[in-house]
Amino acid sequence: MEITTRSEVLEVLRMDRSRFESEILPAAGAALDAQKGGQLRVTSMLGYSNICKNKCLYCGMRAGNTGVKRYRIAPAEIVAAAKMAAESGFGRIFLISGEDPGAHFEDLLYIVEQIHALGLYQSLACGEYSAQQYAQLRAAGADEYVMKFEMSDPETFDRLNPSTNFAQRMAAIEAVQASGMKLASGNIVGFPGQDIEQLADDIMLMKELQISWAPVIPYMPAMGTPLAAEGGRGDLLTNLKEIALLRLMIPGVNITAQQPGEDLKNGLADEQGNLDAIAAGANVLFCDLLPETMAGDFRVIDHRNVTGTAHLYQIAEKSGLELDFGV
Repeated sequence: MEITTRSEVLEVLRMDRSRFESEILPAAGAALDAQKGGQLRVTSMLGYSNICKNKCLYCGMRAGNTGVKRYRIAPAEIVAAAKMAAESGFGRIFLISGEDPGAHFEDLLYIVEQIHALGLYQSLACGEYSAQQYAQLRAAGADEYVMKFEMSDPETFDRLNPSTNFAQRMAAIEAVQASGMKLASGNIVGFPGQDIEQLADDIMLMKELQISWAPVIPYMPAMGTPLAAEGGRGDLLTNLKEIALLRLMIPGVNITAQQPGEDLKNGLADEQGNLDAIAAGANVLFCDLLPETMAGDFRVIDHRNVTGTAHLYQIAEKSGLELDFGV
C-alpha cells in the first residue's frame, strides 16, 4: 500500500475503526515485518537532568513547576550508567535532558566521547544548540539527535512554546541534519485544540524531513502545566493511525512502541497500549536506567518511565517478536 499525499493521509485519519483495522493495520504490520524482520528495537534510556529553563505549556518539567523534585546527574555517573548498560548487553543508549541552564556543553561532549568509546549507539535529546555545537556532538560520537517540532503550525507552536519559536526550532532541525547526525523528530498527537488538518500537516512534515525515528505519543496531561486544564489525553485510535501512516510512508523509520492505553496510571508501560502500537507498525522499546526512586521525577508527562527489562520480554512474547538489543 502506498500513501503519499496529504489527501490520502486525511482519508486514513477520518476512517472509522472498522475500516482502519481491515484496510490499514494489515498493511502497516506487513511493512513492519518487511523492514524490521520481526524484531523490536530496544534502547537503554537515561534522563540525566529534569532541570529546564523553558516554559512549554504541556511539559511537566517546565520551569516554575514546583511539583517536580529536580535533579542533575554528574557526568561521571552518566558515563558509569552507560558502561553498566553496555555490560548488561545493551548496544544503544538514549540520553535525554531538559534544557538545563546549569549544565556545561563541554561536559556533554565529554560524556558523548566516553560513551562512544564504549561502542554504544547514542541518541541525544538535550535541546536547542547552535549549528557548530551540533557538529561538535557529531564529531564526539553522537549518532542521532532528537529535535521534535511538536506541532507544524507556527502560530500554535509559538503559543505553546513561549521560550522559543517555530522558526528557531526548524533552524535547529536543519542544523542537526547538516551535522551528519540522524534526525529523530515528530509531533504530539491530540493536544487540546489540535485539528485533523494540523495533524495531517505534521505527518507530511515528518515525511519531508525523512526522520530516522518518530518519538511520537498522544498528548498526556502533566500535573502543574497550563495545558492540562484545557483537555485530556489525545485519542488513542488517532495515535495508532499516525503510527500506521508513518510506517507506510517512511517504511524504514523507527517508531516508539511504548504507548499509553486506556488507564493513564499505567503510563507508557501499558501492555495493551504497547501491543496495539506494535500492531500498527511501531518497533521501539526502552529500558530506563534511572533507579525506580528517581524515575518518577523525570516527568515530561506523568507515569512516563518503564524500568527494568521484564516488561520488554513480556511485550516480545505477547507480540511474537524478538528483542534486538543492538549488539
